[in-house]
Amino acid sequence: MKKLRYYFKIWWLLTRNSFSIVLGQRVALLFFLTGKVLRFSLFIGFLYFLIQGTSGLAGYSGNQAVFFFLVFNLVDVISQFFFREVYRFRPKIISGDFDLTLVKPTNTLFVSLLGGADVIDFFTIPPLIVAVFYVGSQFHPSVLSILYFVLLIVNGFLIAAAFHITVLALGIITLEIDHTIMIYRDLTSFGRFPVDIYKQPIQGLLTYLIPVGIMITFPAKALMGLISGSGVLISMSIGILALLISFRFWNFALKKYASASS
Repeated sequence: MKKLRYYFKIWWLLTRNSFSIVLGQRVALLFFLTGKVLRFSLFIGFLYFLIQGTSGLAGYSGNQAVFFFLVFNLVDVISQFFFREVYRFRPKIISGDFDLTLVKPTNTLFVSLLGGADVIDFFTIPPLIVAVFYVGSQFHPSVLSILYFVLLIVNGFLIAAAFHITVLALGIITLEIDHTIMIYRDLTSFGRFPVDIYKQPIQGLLTYLIPVGIMITFPAKALMGLISGSGVLISMSIGILALLISFRFWNFALKKYASASS
């Protein structure tokens, strides 16, 4: 417990510094925030008119399709909020500032992964949670379905963390992060819609090999009562396995790191 408080204090200090830097550029903050809200609104409008012109989406109703999109944004936005430091990792490797991170009395992965939250996403998360709660309540879920939903949302964050840790490790090995993180963003964008709309083998790849379906589609299905207890157990096992593999890959990458002074 003492260690948790120690790292929470470090995260809070790093996040406060990150917020101070961004809030000092209020015009840029306003533009980025407006862009995020506008992009979200336009896609909701596109999704609405798409559903209106058809009888549904892969057998799902309009409300269900919107809920899939909201869950995708919930996982994506909260992941970006916590893991924003990944986007700032490459300059540290190139400049040699990563050497300073290695010698500090803190966990290197913790600082590299959670080194400062994103203030822009801080403003978008509360209304997004309200929207998820409102649309999800339309399905009148049982207590068990809500429990499964919460567990799979947490599992989705574990998978998102595994993806970001893998990107950090690749950044150490290849000195390239920008393209890798955009590949991750492109892959997760498949989760805007339920993976059921894709044909095999794409559906299987997105569900198990690149677990976007487990990360995003399964939590939404759980609230609708479409996931069994065994499905939740298998999903969480895959999430934990993905996280463990990413830890191993991170440790491997650290051994390959060549200091700026070497």
